[in-house]
Amino acid sequence: MKRLATVALTALAPVSWGSTYAVASELLPPDRPLFTGVMRALPAGLLLTALARTLPKGEWWWKSAVLGTFNIGAFFPLLFLSAYRLPGGVAAVLGSAGPLFVVGLAALLLGERASLRTVLAAVTGALGVSMVVLTANAALDLVGVVAGVVSSASMAAGTVMTKRWGRPEGVGPLAMTGWQLTAGGLAIIPVAALVEGAPPALDGKALLGYGYMMLINTGIAYWLWFRGIGQLSATSVTLLGPLSPLTAAVIGWAALGQALTPVQLAGMAIAFGATVAGQLAVARTPQPFSSAEKNNRNISMDLTDRRVRR
Repeated sequence: MKRLATVALTALAPVSWGSTYAVASELLPPDRPLFTGVMRALPAGLLLTALARTLPKGEWWWKSAVLGTFNIGAFFPLLFLSAYRLPGGVAAVLGSAGPLFVVGLAALLLGERASLRTVLAAVTGALGVSMVVLTANAALDLVGVVAGVVSSASMAAGTVMTKRWGRPEGVGPLAMTGWQLTAGGLAIIPVAALVEGAPPALDGKALLGYGYMMLINTGIAYWLWFRGIGQLSATSVTLLGPLSPLTAAVIGWAALGQALTPVQLAGMAIAFGATVAGQLAVARTPQPFSSAEKNNRNISMDLTDRRVRR
């Protein structure tokens, strides 16, 4: 029952991310994705860090920077580049490949055993997402495809390394989330300034949209995501990813008047079923580490061999 509650709370993160397109298209300034990335990450990171009242110490300065770059600083710009160079459906399908990257990296770096059912769930989830978002006239662009694949790999690496490094003693997920969002937001600023120039003027709608993106879509969502990584396997967390494009499709239908075809409805059922099946498969898969302490001892990258609390 405790695991089910943790999965349900963690699932709220990709569900929230599914609202990003609707909020951006209806409330935010057009053609400013990198500025939006900064506004999502940096204020939320500073706020969470202030609430946690804890700053990184020692090696956690560079570890937070690495994790923030993988999960936010590199992921956001590459995701936006993919979205601009490709039809939205193609970009979403490339993003849905993230669980496959995590399955491979988790097996390599964490020793998490990936069963055949887990791999099938990841592949089936990607297939369902493709049925929801792909259109017949979808075209491919090499730069966009590469950006989409690398963005998925970046967040997959961030997810696995967040699990591997854990947290320093006495530090909770609130502080860890704040550190990563701050580092990621700072990493995007020079790219945004170079590509997009000065920040745009913001009206009331934009302020409302950015407020939602900062607090709900990023601050709370990433806190739930990183909290889930600390309590579940990396594979279990990433298999919740298809909920994001599914939520986007539902919001597009309910709030934006977009029609859903029978193929899309079938794809939604397949992707959702694969998400549930993936959680059941992971829950039944035995893991090689019997306890958090043993996990820390065997896989910590801390060169001083100091234990890191999960």
